[in-house]
Amino acid sequence: MTQLPHVILQKDQHRRILAGHDWIYSNEIDNQKSRLKSFEPGSPVDFVSQHGKWLARGYLNPHSLIAGRVMSRNHDEAIDTIFFTRRVEAALALRSGLFTTPFYRLIYGESDGLPGLVVDRFNDVLVMQVGTAGMERLVDTLVEILVQVTGARAIVLRNDTGGRELEGLASEVRTVHGPETEQVDLQEGGLTFSIPVATGQKTGWFFDQADNRRGLQRYLRGGRVLDVFTYLGAWGLRAAKSGAKDVVCVDASASALGGVTENAQRNGLSQVRTEQGDAFDVLDTLMAAGERFQTVIVDPPAFIKRRKDEKTGAAAYERINAAALRLIEPGGTLVTASCSHHLHRDEFVRLVQRAARRTERSLRLLEQGGQGPDHPIQPAMPETEYLKALYFAVG
Repeated sequence: MTQLPHVILQKDQHRRILAGHDWIYSNEIDNQKSRLKSFEPGSPVDFVSQHGKWLARGYLNPHSLIAGRVMSRNHDEAIDTIFFTRRVEAALALRSGLFTTPFYRLIYGESDGLPGLVVDRFNDVLVMQVGTAGMERLVDTLVEILVQVTGARAIVLRNDTGGRELEGLASEVRTVHGPETEQVDLQEGGLTFSIPVATGQKTGWFFDQADNRRGLQRYLRGGRVLDVFTYLGAWGLRAAKSGAKDVVCVDASASALGGVTENAQRNGLSQVRTEQGDAFDVLDTLMAAGERFQTVIVDPPAFIKRRKDEKTGAAAYERINAAALRLIEPGGTLVTASCSHHLHRDEFVRLVQRAARRTERSLRLLEQGGQGPDHPIQPAMPETEYLKALYFAVG
């Protein structure tokens, strides 16, 4: 096995790695003994404690706040094609035992031992996102392995996330294997959706909410449903199929709402209509018009992307939930979610409760959900847990 350069950590900065965390921050590295600027972005390295104890093997980006990413804690394990093949095979084996249909997140970064890599599966089409310089070096190898292990007909590279800029990486979207692919079909909950994998949000679909959408049916009473931040109508169409008599889907994107209409027609759901506009403005307009709903679903993008956003983001969560509560009939249901890692679950509950006090509504928390098992949580890394879904009875 090729000898890798050593990256030496500052005194006592090895403890978090020994506890199982997979990130090493730039200020945790001894820059006198391991000059960060001497490394190329994505360089494979061994991480070593200040006392010379070997800790882990991974890769380094000297230009990123998260400078080091751990891939293996086995000193005798080479980071080679065999290594990556085994990791992809293990990820596939886990999902194959959990899902009866091939629609899920196949690889979830650190939780699958592949930091910086996300892969979503849409049957025989994979959508791949690479977020770090270390994984960027390996795109061709990873594509070959993914085809070999899964038999994928096509792989779309969605390297257009904001995090790539922090790693010094360019933005691009292209098909890297098979025929040019922009749309795929997805099946969920007895519905068929058309997914714009080349132009849609993230990788085209939000698999992390699949279990929570499945749980929606028990709270529906056949009344009117409002789906806010609907994207392609995943929540709203599920409600319509489950018997809601009228479903209003709200989003700022005209193209997304076009997808809602197409998907509703495709599934024979004539009770679905759309409203385009800023969610806060649309909810105010619906309130002024006297509209009321049995169930309101609020599933926004992350309002708190960084710690410095906590104050403004928390205010946004409280405001959108207050607007939603005003539109719910007594005895109705609020389903509200947050994908902000920096917003802890207990604080999210408190924010919704404050919104209830503002609107003079009473709440009972019926159920709490999180991300599905295709987004497994790495216990030593709280960063891998981010999704909160709350189901409230509204008085």
